[in-house]
Amino acid sequence: MRRVLGTIAAAALLCGCGRYADFTLPAPDSAGPGAPFTWEPRPEPVLGRAGATDVLNPSVIQYQGPYLNLYSEYDGHAWHTALAKSADGIAWQKLGRVLSPQGWEGSIAANGSALLNGSEILYWYVGGDSPRIGLARSHDGGATWTREPEPVLPLGPYMSFDERAVADPDVIRRGDFFYMFYLGQDRARRQRLGVARSRDGVKWDKLRANPVLELGASGAFDEAGLGEPAVWTSGGSYWMLYTGRDRAERRRTGLAQSSDGVKWTRVEGFAPLAGGEAWDKEVICDPSVIVNTDSVHVWFGGGDVPRPDQNLDGQIGFGILHGR
Repeated sequence: MRRVLGTIAAAALLCGCGRYADFTLPAPDSAGPGAPFTWEPRPEPVLGRAGATDVLNPSVIQYQGPYLNLYSEYDGHAWHTALAKSADGIAWQKLGRVLSPQGWEGSIAANGSALLNGSEILYWYVGGDSPRIGLARSHDGGATWTREPEPVLPLGPYMSFDERAVADPDVIRRGDFFYMFYLGQDRARRQRLGVARSRDGVKWDKLRANPVLELGASGAFDEAGLGEPAVWTSGGSYWMLYTGRDRAERRRTGLAQSSDGVKWTRVEGFAPLAGGEAWDKEVICDPSVIVNTDSVHVWFGGGDVPRPDQNLDGQIGFGILHGR
């Protein structure tokens, strides 16, 4: 997660708090697409910068028919959350910024995960120079938002996998619980993935056995860091697209699989998604997914500069994972 690397370099030692539990997710859905998956990207971005330094981190939902996209916009100084609307997920109308950092959020209120909960939109997002996760709510289709006054997912305790940062939330609903997959950073600056669960989206229990996915082997596309998970269930499994960083700060998107949402393995034979165009040749990151009958629609961030934070010339693309 690029914002973590850029914002916590000067962070002091912090002691975190939080609640922990042992759990697994409910049985995965048997219907829908399964492996092997093949990737079909559109060659051009579907959401460009248009005056911003970067636009990245799409989080796409369907709301009363149309698609809504809560995405991150960097203005050269701070990260904001902006909103766009589309009838088909390809042609987007930008509606402007809906969240800008304030109070504890420091220089970022972005990089979030939107979820429709009845008629309410819930949006978990990253804030703070020592990154934590906040929650905002909208009852009018994203026009106005009410934020929780404090972060809802805190840093972990001393020597934990998420002692120095929690970021990159991706939230799904299964049964009576929300499940949040997220990046944790430890004092050695390792970025790995964990999971937490909540009944109300505010009070979270982190999995006691976190992290759920470790760094890749030496020389792998994800040997230097993991982030930005996007989780869904179909075809008898849980699936996770996630961003992997290599030593040169190139980013690609890998695929992992799980039977219980807690024990994850990388999918053998799946080539990490890499940009094939000039605009995304160095970075493919930030996936957001919507599952269809035989495919998964994926919105993602792309850039042509290999950097760990911002100034990537970031734009948002679209592709389809076709399943069997």
